[in-house]
Amino acid sequence: MMFYKENFCRFRSLISENFDGALISPGSNFYYLTGLDPSATGERLFLLLVPPEGEPIIISPKLYEEELKNFWVSNIIIWEDKDNPYDILKNYLDKFNKEKGELLIEDSLPVFFLIKIQKLLGEYKLELVSSVISELRIKKNGEEIECMRKAAEIVDKVFYRIIEEDLEGRSEKEIAALIEYLIKNFGGVSFDPIVASGPDAANPHYFPTDRKIERGNVVILDYGAKFKGYCSDVTRTVAIRTISEKARKIYEIVKEAQENAFYAVKAEIKARDVDSAARGIINSYGYSEKFVHRTGHGLGLDVHEEPYISPNSEKVLEACMIFTTEPGIYLSGKFGVRIEDDILLGEKGIRLTKADRELRILGGV
Repeated sequence: MMFYKENFCRFRSLISENFDGALISPGSNFYYLTGLDPSATGERLFLLLVPPEGEPIIISPKLYEEELKNFWVSNIIIWEDKDNPYDILKNYLDKFNKEKGELLIEDSLPVFFLIKIQKLLGEYKLELVSSVISELRIKKNGEEIECMRKAAEIVDKVFYRIIEEDLEGRSEKEIAALIEYLIKNFGGVSFDPIVASGPDAANPHYFPTDRKIERGNVVILDYGAKFKGYCSDVTRTVAIRTISEKARKIYEIVKEAQENAFYAVKAEIKARDVDSAARGIINSYGYSEKFVHRTGHGLGLDVHEEPYISPNSEKVLEACMIFTTEPGIYLSGKFGVRIEDDILLGEKGIRLTKADRELRILGGV
């Protein structure tokens, strides 16, 4: 409980000089500030109101009344279906005693809420809350780091379980469902698993299909877990029974690039320099046009957040940031290879995901 109160107080302090409050709907920011993760809020208005001073206010549908009992936020306004929640919100906005100013608003607030809320705000200027709260969320405290260690342990366990399976002849969808099932034995998934085989593996962001995994296929397995709301994200590439010499060579290039990026990680380096460490290796082998995405992204309550490890990022990396390194090479119509780990920055990089990165030929001799 104190962890979330501290987050709220830090957020309030950060916005106090430049903003007149914030309106935050359920999601990762809401959870970060309150510890509450209400599900299926749907079309009913559910907001955390951060006023310019005083205690936070939660405006909640009556459906969540039991969930909010004994909650650390004491100022909770429950509304029923017969009520107009926008009248309730306006009443509290009027207490700001201002006709205009600047409010932070949740990035993911549905448009049908936003349009109705804007009608209440008069001349208030709106800014996205992510522009401020990402400065807090980008560095993890001890409790957050421990949650992310646990999430990383889950995906490592799942990898070793998956490579015990005979994948040949089974569909990508079937293996994706198995990965999801195994993860849910420990917690929750942080995104829908990617299982991409043969030519499908040349598509970096891919949805598994009924395609059957075949002998000689290279298969990308990209999946993540959640532990107490915090994400992991890992990718391993395996081969089925046998592998071509070209695919083996590409695998070793990607592995070298990922290693080079890992050893480049240190405090006070720019994110683009880590990207360059991976990209430089791939470029040196003549595959610059086949590495089509950034080297990595931050992890936390969301599977993609700051810092982004991209060629143009000037973000200076600091201790307690957690991010991925995931270089890849994709040969259209043939195959793709990607290797991804979650990295905690201390004085240097520390791998949270530890599953074997050596080439695995499943069912091979």
